[in-house]
Amino acid sequence: RGRVSVPADGSADWVMVADVGLGHAALHDRVAAAADPSVRDRVVADIVRGRDHLARLLAAADGVQRTADEVADAHHLSNVLFNSMRGGILADGYDLEIHDLLAFLRVRNRRIHDAHAHRLKDLGPRAPLATVRGVAEETGDPDLIRLVLEYLPLSFSRRHGDPSRPWNRFSIRVTAQDGSELRYHEGNWRDIFQNWEALLRSYPRFLPNVVATFVNASTVDGYNPYRITRDGIDWEVPDPDDPWSNIGYWGDHQIVYLLRLLEAWDEVEPGGLEAWFDKAWFTYADVPYRLADHASMLADPRDTITYDAARAAAVDERIAAIGADGRLVVAGGELVRVTFAEKLLVPALAKLSAYVAGGGIWLTTQRPEWNDANNALAGWGLSMVTLYQLERYLAFLMRHLVENRQEAVTLSGSVARWLDAMGRVLANHDPEVATTDPALRRVLLDALGTAGADYRATVEEGFDVAGVKVDRHRLAEVLSSALAHIRATVRAGRRGDGLYHAYNLLSVPDGEVAEVHHLPLMLEGQVAVLGATALTDDEVAELVEKLYDSELYRRDQDSFVLYPVPELEPFLDRNRVPDELVARIPALDVLVGTGRAGVLERDGDGGLHFRADLVNAAALERALDEVGMRAIDRAAVQEAYETMFQHHAFTGRSGGMHGYEGIGSIYWHMVAKLLLAVQERAMEVELAGDDPALLKRLITVYRRVRDGLGFRKDPAEFGAFPTDCYSHTPAHAGAQQPGMTGQVKEEVLTRGGELGLRFMDGRLAWGSPLLPAEELWLDDGATSAFQVTVCGTPVRIERADTDEIEVHATDGAVQVIPGRVTDDGTAAAVLDRTGAVTGITFRLAVAVAG
Repeated sequence: RGRVSVPADGSADWVMVADVGLGHAALHDRVAAAADPSVRDRVVADIVRGRDHLARLLAAADGVQRTADEVADAHHLSNVLFNSMRGGILADGYDLEIHDLLAFLRVRNRRIHDAHAHRLKDLGPRAPLATVRGVAEETGDPDLIRLVLEYLPLSFSRRHGDPSRPWNRFSIRVTAQDGSELRYHEGNWRDIFQNWEALLRSYPRFLPNVVATFVNASTVDGYNPYRITRDGIDWEVPDPDDPWSNIGYWGDHQIVYLLRLLEAWDEVEPGGLEAWFDKAWFTYADVPYRLADHASMLADPRDTITYDAARAAAVDERIAAIGADGRLVVAGGELVRVTFAEKLLVPALAKLSAYVAGGGIWLTTQRPEWNDANNALAGWGLSMVTLYQLERYLAFLMRHLVENRQEAVTLSGSVARWLDAMGRVLANHDPEVATTDPALRRVLLDALGTAGADYRATVEEGFDVAGVKVDRHRLAEVLSSALAHIRATVRAGRRGDGLYHAYNLLSVPDGEVAEVHHLPLMLEGQVAVLGATALTDDEVAELVEKLYDSELYRRDQDSFVLYPVPELEPFLDRNRVPDELVARIPALDVLVGTGRAGVLERDGDGGLHFRADLVNAAALERALDEVGMRAIDRAAVQEAYETMFQHHAFTGRSGGMHGYEGIGSIYWHMVAKLLLAVQERAMEVELAGDDPALLKRLITVYRRVRDGLGFRKDPAEFGAFPTDCYSHTPAHAGAQQPGMTGQVKEEVLTRGGELGLRFMDGRLAWGSPLLPAEELWLDDGATSAFQVTVCGTPVRIERADTDEIEVHATDGAVQVIPGRVTDDGTAAAVLDRTGAVTGITFRLAVAVAG
């Protein structure tokens, strides 16, 4: 401390250091160290070391690029940084530390650790990922195989918090007590898997590990826990003292995240997932929730999950006995082990059990979907978003479970009977008629819901683990019927303006019908349907073009809000009973009183208002009970209440908040999802090569969506530093909340695609970039080129007269391959990160498509 005098044209600098989380002994040492005259030099040296270490991490994750657009290069580096901060970094690549693997096994399952520690120690201090997997498979122990597959030596990962969500808390554990780099990860399920998808573009051989981690943590009723960490899974527990406490299953991400991981794995390792289908290495998470039966869900879909305290206590006992594997389902004292095929089918069957024809997937698990500002949809809400994603998922299962194999699949007895029951229901009802006929819709809803409830009741009594062979032809019949129903509802989801519904509402006024009510337009629905296989490429281009003429388009940012901006009624005009209702419902006048003496209150001008504490229909019902209102008048009052407040259509804070995911806000993650969806279709059309006009349309809309993103704007327009991602841009301010947003994951994926990178049948290929030439090519006098890395391997892309690939090996050899697709050996060296290939040059005859 002290006075600082700065002369004219001079400078002064100082260092401010903050350190937290210290015990008294460590704090004492820090204070002493601060008094050392050399402390400044040590701090500066540490900053340099930290910066160099971070640069190496980001380079290994393919964060460094050099194109003609320096801002785009910086933006990509920022995206890789924040994606890595959320999901972590595989700092040692595919080189595993055996002592860390053993520590992981000891936490997960002490029996497995003790049985196999000697075998793993024989590998030495380090061993390649493929070697460790091979050793595990040689033992034939399904639990060792499973745990080795779930091992993810991630570091640098942190669970991100959010000041707008008090239940989301930061957890930053990146350094061990001895100062070494900690191998650890922790995250909400709906966050961390999406970041891993982007990370694994650089470390694709870990895709099977992440897929195994995903499916082994899903439940027997087809859902997933709330959090996942290196030490296992975690779920929400009721806490009567916490106003934010709640339990439930989040829904939409479960299908789409798994699907995207499977698709990515199939791109880099064709046949890999098929080889797993009959492997009984997989487990179920024993989350102590009990879902209600179908009749109870119809009675109150907002109260559908019971916390099973006895089951939770049994889980705790097993954890104490064996480790974190105690959180998995057991039968007869043994872990329940099922096939990979079963683990892929169960979440689809769970969603189909909640299918409402013409409406979507019924949200009956007490949680909303991606946009938790729509939290009030949990209950009577129907998700077309999940339905669109389910269509693509079912098509994927059809290709890989049926069309790519000749054998039957093995399922547990419980799931085999559930599959058969669902297949019979779907086959016995007309898909098209069910989307429009409320009576048939109700019959189908009841039949599917009952089949799902019957399965859950059966497995709660005791899981039938006996394997049953299901013929591929029967599986094809069930999947075909499911796709026919889902695609009929996709078609029914098209609005009159050519856009698509995102969410609907279900009502069941009696035991005979199920009615679907549409909610306003939402961007989320457009993005989800763009990924469905049911839409043609031309329909995709038309849909995105129509977005720019829709209420979702925000002209000042040349981008899209989540939903149209509503005209909100002034506060003093709300809760005013219209005169026509008073005239039509005489019972309203007799309910007037003061305080709790009446259901309605009269103001000084004679206007009627419902009592302020009657916040929902249940509160109104209790108040009507207190005054003893007769049934016929009660129904009329309830109708008046709902007519005024429209609680059935309330979606959550999205309809009354002006920031975050609220009114007038652009939520940049969803815009980036839109960008990725358009890009994927453009790349498919370019690969087919038979419709250049359509390709040009798709490239045009892709570039326009991209030009609306922050890094394409100056600071004055964006309201923030353009190179970083931001959560949202409200109508009244510039971009808010930098960095830790899911947008970074989408843009890591789109960056490779827009430069032309793709994986095809396990090989590295370069298509035509989607960007204008002036944003890509750097001229060095002899050639025009840009440079990136792929799985850590330097790649240079040059303009040329002929398509060819030049591969440089470690031993100095140079191989020239005609065309744009590498051979298997080169691709394996890149994907395996062996270092055998020191660099690749792609020479492209056609520089820019479109």
